Amino acid sequence: MIKRVHLFLLAVILFPLHGFAQSENVTIEGKVADRQTGELLIGVGVSVSGAGTGTITDVDGRFSLTVSSLPAGLKFSYVGYHTEEVDVYEYAEPLTVRLRTSTLLDEVVVIGYTQTKRNATASAISQVDRQQLTPVAAGSLTEKLQGQAGGLLVSSTSGAPGSAVLVRLRGTTSINASNDPLYVVDGVFINNKTLQGIASGGQTTNALADLNPADIEKVEILKDANATAIYGSRGSNGVILITTKRGSARKTTVNFNAEAGFGHYDKLWKLATGPEHALVINEAWVNDGEPYETRPFRPKNEVVNNEPGLGAPEEQGTYDRLHVLFRTALQQTYNLSVSGGDDKTRFYLSGEYTSQEAIIKLQDFRRYGFRINLDHDLTPKVKIGTSASYAVTLRSLCRAGDTGGILNTGLHTPTLTPIFTEDGAYNRSERFNNPYVLIENNNHHTQGGHLIGNVYLAWEIIKNLSFKSSWSLDNSDYKENVYYNANLNEGKSTDGSATESFTSNQLWTAEQLLSYLASRGKHFISLFAGNTLQHNVFGRSRLTGTNFPSIAFSSISSAAVTTGTNTGKIPSGLISWFGRANYSYDDKYSVDVNFRADASSRFGESNRWGYFPSFGASWRIGQEKFIKNNLPAVSELKLIASIGWTGNQDIADFAALGLWAGGNNYLDKAGTAPYQLANPGLKWETTRQINLGVESSFLNNRLNFKFNYYNKYTTDLLLNVPVPAKTGFGSTFGNIGEMSNKGFEIEIGSENIKTGKLGWNTSLNLFRNVNRIEKLPSSFTQYNRDWVRLEEGYPMYSFWLYKQLYVDPQTGNAVYDDSRTGDGKITTDDRRIVGDIWPKLTGGLYNSLRYKQVELSFLFNFSYGNEVFNMNRYFQEHAGNRGTQWSLQASMMRRWQNPGDRTDIPRITNVQNPDGSFNHNYESSRFLEDASYIRLRNVSLSWHLPKNILAKAGLNQLRVYVNATNLLTFTEYSGADPEVNVAGDYNSGVGTVQGLDFSTPPHPRTIVFGFNVTY
Repeated sequence: MIKRVHLFLLAVILFPLHGFAQSENVTIEGKVADRQTGELLIGVGVSVSGAGTGTITDVDGRFSLTVSSLPAGLKFSYVGYHTEEVDVYEYAEPLTVRLRTSTLLDEVVVIGYTQTKRNATASAISQVDRQQLTPVAAGSLTEKLQGQAGGLLVSSTSGAPGSAVLVRLRGTTSINASNDPLYVVDGVFINNKTLQGIASGGQTTNALADLNPADIEKVEILKDANATAIYGSRGSNGVILITTKRGSARKTTVNFNAEAGFGHYDKLWKLATGPEHALVINEAWVNDGEPYETRPFRPKNEVVNNEPGLGAPEEQGTYDRLHVLFRTALQQTYNLSVSGGDDKTRFYLSGEYTSQEAIIKLQDFRRYGFRINLDHDLTPKVKIGTSASYAVTLRSLCRAGDTGGILNTGLHTPTLTPIFTEDGAYNRSERFNNPYVLIENNNHHTQGGHLIGNVYLAWEIIKNLSFKSSWSLDNSDYKENVYYNANLNEGKSTDGSATESFTSNQLWTAEQLLSYLASRGKHFISLFAGNTLQHNVFGRSRLTGTNFPSIAFSSISSAAVTTGTNTGKIPSGLISWFGRANYSYDDKYSVDVNFRADASSRFGESNRWGYFPSFGASWRIGQEKFIKNNLPAVSELKLIASIGWTGNQDIADFAALGLWAGGNNYLDKAGTAPYQLANPGLKWETTRQINLGVESSFLNNRLNFKFNYYNKYTTDLLLNVPVPAKTGFGSTFGNIGEMSNKGFEIEIGSENIKTGKLGWNTSLNLFRNVNRIEKLPSSFTQYNRDWVRLEEGYPMYSFWLYKQLYVDPQTGNAVYDDSRTGDGKITTDDRRIVGDIWPKLTGGLYNSLRYKQVELSFLFNFSYGNEVFNMNRYFQEHAGNRGTQWSLQASMMRRWQNPGDRTDIPRITNVQNPDGSFNHNYESSRFLEDASYIRLRNVSLSWHLPKNILAKAGLNQLRVYVNATNLLTFTEYSGADPEVNVAGDYNSGVGTVQGLDFSTPPHPRTIVFGFNVTY
């Protein structure tokens, strides 16, 4: 029933409530019901053939429609039912129209390039409709997709709006090439990589935050090779198809949505108080063998070696910086759209403004967006159209997870350090900025522009044969300005430091498609062939200035010393030919064959072409008599199987070529030098994927079930491998290594209750992936520390640490696993893989309920078995050697202090243990935590204004609502948020590194109030 109410809301937009009245009008009334059950249907479209006049059935299944004269032809259409046409010659009493149900399986559907019968699909595809996306209070589409589809892992890098989101579809298949899925918006391939050129302390921006989620009609997620092989190299990591709203032949409809709300942190870190911190330092001092009398924190009148004490521990104050830097964040969004059309022209226009503050000060995100979608029939056989959107994004940023970052200032400055000096001035340290100085002087702003445009021509050459030509552009630019004046630690030594960066990326695509679709008797065939040309141009310029006259000057033109770099225009290209054949017999048996050939400029001439076939088959076993006659509860049962190959070429441009670079000057003479070592044998990274699945529905399609098992194996990994120093180079790209991903997905949907007044729908998805590096000649580390390791036989992103077994209750020393060497000494050889970042199971549970005009929906998502290395604990559970430079976590209060104490935090000392190990400042498994969680991702409560009130106001629909996001989180992780990732060096291609938590802003708990009105 909820599904039907959603369709009712959609139909309110698609069909006007008021016809074009004339003086001779005749009003026809009636009701529409299900032919089999007699249940009245809500939201059925009722239109007058050829007139463009229409309405919809109300919550009681009734309609009222005015026609200019009789006879009149009425058309009744409703998703899930066959369209009925009724001719009315004279009208005396209300009509009763009964629609015949359809499972939609005989419909021809378009998914990406593919046109086929719905019942003939042999691919693993998930769909997320706008009804599921709308309630989630998030600024980007990727955040809204979290927990919504099986096989899709979505994890935000931080709680800052507009920041990067990690998206993995059926695991990760590459080490140095991209692992992101391909995003296609209305047929346009878009760039999803950040254009950020200035570091912001472990945070990167999200290019997909440029899209307005309110414009999206549906999202289709293509997962197996049979669905993605047709995209070749672009589909190696899966494909996410985004379809935006379009107009239809109906009266013009205006829709306005406004919402405003606030976000607040759920949990912050627990730090030791000032007295506790001082006590730990004194304890470490004595444990290290220093005289008690010389301990640092002793009464000030105790002078030792002409130095007074810093005051006894109990005399120390506790100074809270964290709450100085956090706030209640405000957010607001406004969307206005106009849509409609006639028999020849359909249009959709929209405009948007979004403003989101981060819960951490100095960060906010704003977006201005505009979209126009236009379709026009030149003739009955020729159609042209365009889709275009432009967004401007404005960000205020502040570095987070590094020495000068805002979170390090609040989290890692010791709580015993006063914020102000005795004379009231700001207290400054050499390592961390004063929070108020940072708030008053931070100056880091960015502006992005993103144009996505497409024009097309579709021509039905003859019956069943059509041609489509489309031309598209994805154009992005990103301008960054950061200025550290002399009041900040970053600018103090150079009398100010400023950097400006401008990055642009243009992706041009031309695509030609020829399709043939025919059905005769029990036979159905779908054929198409196509060609794609892609040309990408990337460029970046950067200017830096130092030594400013004063803090009043921030323009680089005022700097005494300036330097600049410019990459110039870096082009790359891709040429593709592809085709597909689908054959179905008797609506039971179906086979697919796909083939694509890609040529990439990133490889040498002999290896530019990659060839990617796929094969799929399906059997609707539920249509066989032995199932239909014996299992009447089975509405649909289909088996699918596929195998296919996809490629990956998403590495640095010209990676196979030997390059030279200028700037290597000798005295006053310009010079060049080798920059990149050539590898003419560099070739495509290839992934083979096998998929086996079952799709079924029961009880007249009220219970739906999907299960897919997949096996992905990647060969010829594109890897940046070290080369001998005598070559003069550090590394070069090569094809080395193999990797596998295996797993399963389960998707269950049910209509639990469907009556006229009450409805309840539920959907559940579960996903498990097992990643393993099958072949790798030598192990190496990822990220700028050696904790994250890539090693043959283990998952990518494994943690390479000393394994702490326990703390000796008698000595208080940490005991580490020595079984690898067994020599009684703890050395680097004893480090081992002790865990990895991958969850054992992820999923989401969505429920939607309706009672009369009230709707309630909620979404839980969870992650089980993933581990996080808590870098905050690594730095803050120290042995006092960091003194008053770094803060301490409150967990240090459970440290070992006396014989017999049982704890996981060893004795505080910097002295080396007898076996050569250390108790603290050690890359130990003690800091590796289970970060499993269950999160109430979203709750939405809405109320639809009754129809009689709407009629008086002349409105089609009015809905008021409240949405809450991240309302509850259940986890045993000790940090502020279990959903954390650290952004790596985007310039070197490391990308987002999962499972590291270092000064990462937590996700906010958000509540927004809004209304949606349609006229």
